[in-house]
Amino acid sequence: MKTLAKKDEKNLMNLVWRAGADLEYALFLFSLMHQNESESSSWKIDSHSKQVEISSTLSFVQDLLREAKDNMEAGELLDAHKKTWMARGYLLRVHDTFEKKRKEQRRVK
Repeated sequence: MKTLAKKDEKNLMNLVWRAGADLEYALFLFSLMHQNESESSSWKIDSHSKQVEISSTLSFVQDLLREAKDNMEAGELLDAHKKTWMARGYLLRVHDTFEKKRKEQRRVK
């Protein structure tokens, strides 16, 4: 969020990518714990808009991850898994937004 406030878009894009990679790893570990459960196919993220507002989406991702951490501490692993899965989905949207901007900037040059 500090990088977002500094308007350092290149560094922010790298941090979003890194956070997404970390969440992929966490989801892999969750999948090892929940091998027989396929609930993630029913977990949906809000898809009413492909365009995202980066600041509010990142703030929402932070909230989801705080809740996931609280769920982990309470032993509610399935809820933690769901919130981590949702956070990753929103981060992917932010990453897609950055990629679209980058492609547009290349086209303009």
